[in-house]
Amino acid sequence: MEAVSKLKNVPTSPRKMRMVVDLIRGKKVNKALNLLKYEPKEGAARLEKLLLSAISNWQNVNEDARLEEADLFIKSITVDAGKMLKRFRPAPQGRAHRIRKRSNHVTLIVDSANVQEIDAENSEVNDSKE
Repeated sequence: MEAVSKLKNVPTSPRKMRMVVDLIRGKKVNKALNLLKYEPKEGAARLEKLLLSAISNWQNVNEDARLEEADLFIKSITVDAGKMLKRFRPAPQGRAHRIRKRSNHVTLIVDSANVQEIDAENSEVNDSKE
């Protein structure tokens, strides 16, 4: 069973956030947390918090499964452009240059590597109840 976590209106450009996201895409959750903890880029701290939220969401959905045995990995992670604040900066000779302050939205999906085993256990439990 997968769990989704979203982070919206992060005040960094999508391009900068994608550089950090590419480091952890497809990795196991424990390895991704270690990478993000020591990554100096600004987006790493926000992604670490988002990943912890996704793990918590997975635990809420799968209350009977143990986190250590689940072998969680990052199934997909996407960075999309968010709102853009448009500002003007004075330029020489009475002109004005446009400043675009970009933001982004991050969607993270965490899934268990051994989904079949957990689904089989759940069906056995349901069969025994009947």
